[in-house]
Amino acid sequence: MSAHTPREPSHLRSALQPREPRRPRRIAHFDLDSFFVAVERALDPSLIGKPVLVGHAGARGVVASASYEARKFGCHSAQPMAQALRLCPQAVVVMSGHDVYGKYSRQFHDILNQTSPVVESVGVDEAYVDLTGTGPEVGGAYAAAQDVRRRVREELGLVVSACIAGSRTVAKVGSDRAKPDGLLEVPVGQDAAFLAPLPIRDLPLVGPRLGEALQAVGVRTIGDAADLDARWLAAQFGKAGEALAQHARGIDHTPVRAGGREHRQISRENTFGQDVTEVEELRRVLQQHADRVGGDLRRQGRRARTVSIKVRWSDFTTLSRSRTLDRPVQATAAIVETARDLLDEVVRTEGLRPVRLLGVAVSNLVEDQVQLSLDDLGSGVAGATAADGSARPRVLRDEELDRAIDGLRARFGDRSVTRGL
Repeated sequence: MSAHTPREPSHLRSALQPREPRRPRRIAHFDLDSFFVAVERALDPSLIGKPVLVGHAGARGVVASASYEARKFGCHSAQPMAQALRLCPQAVVVMSGHDVYGKYSRQFHDILNQTSPVVESVGVDEAYVDLTGTGPEVGGAYAAAQDVRRRVREELGLVVSACIAGSRTVAKVGSDRAKPDGLLEVPVGQDAAFLAPLPIRDLPLVGPRLGEALQAVGVRTIGDAADLDARWLAAQFGKAGEALAQHARGIDHTPVRAGGREHRQISRENTFGQDVTEVEELRRVLQQHADRVGGDLRRQGRRARTVSIKVRWSDFTTLSRSRTLDRPVQATAAIVETARDLLDEVVRTEGLRPVRLLGVAVSNLVEDQVQLSLDDLGSGVAGATAADGSARPRVLRDEELDRAIDGLRARFGDRSVTRGL
């Protein structure tokens, strides 16, 4: 170009330059195989190869997870432990506790977050990861997934199965197909072909009722659903039909959301070894549950607007009561007070029958901010004073007590401090 040749304006030059083609979407779903069993075997290798049931062995215990060896006998998660042991009496029953499982879960998610900045946790043992553009254009996502599997095995002693596909739906279906201990990648553009021969119930959104309705009209496979007119599916099944028409064709534009889903509820419940008929015992258990729920709220830096209780009678009839408060709470005392009021309401309106299960939950979670009201400024009691001699608001006193107890438990263990009734 000579010195006198006119130059193209810079904005035209950039517009005329060819753009780099957008890389195809690569979404992975990672799922730890038999997570609770795998943790127990990492802690005690002598359990490897044996039928293992994770859960409580009491008469009211429930199976949290069953090893593949135990599943051959008909054992499965959410099954009464007594039934599982009748099917497989030689099974080993173990349960290490939430703290241990939580530690392994956090380490697993740390590995995922070191692989991609876009990780969405959907449980203690599974997550979606956006691997689009990872590494070289060909094979980058597969290599990254292989590295995750290697690290999980070497660093945690666990096994994780995974699938890479063009959408969350296909990745989830594929990771189930990859188990145990497998990695599957659906080629770009082949999502619909991969799904077509699979049973219709393999789609995450197809539950028992929808599955039965689809089979009644001759739909046996996902490909059968993909062949149906989308407008007919929507007319027959509403929003579920609209989603089915898309997902059956491998179309799901739902993004992976970094950080995962926020907790919508924090809860604690337990099934009693023997039915409880004493109100005072129920009140004591409510306090224990509220103590743990309050601790979870404070660790997450959240407050709750709604407190609920769940009561299950001995005949399995289950009822719940909830109350939405004027101001979000975090203090254990406030949760206990509301939960006990709800229990008194149940006893007053329903009478007291033998109780099989009792639980406490908080929901409508918000950020950890509190605004004192005029009533608070007059709620101090004798002996509870600030440095200047003025009465301390009860909400602040309760929360300072919680912080002191939380600190002691963090230092000396969860059972180091017990609240009085």
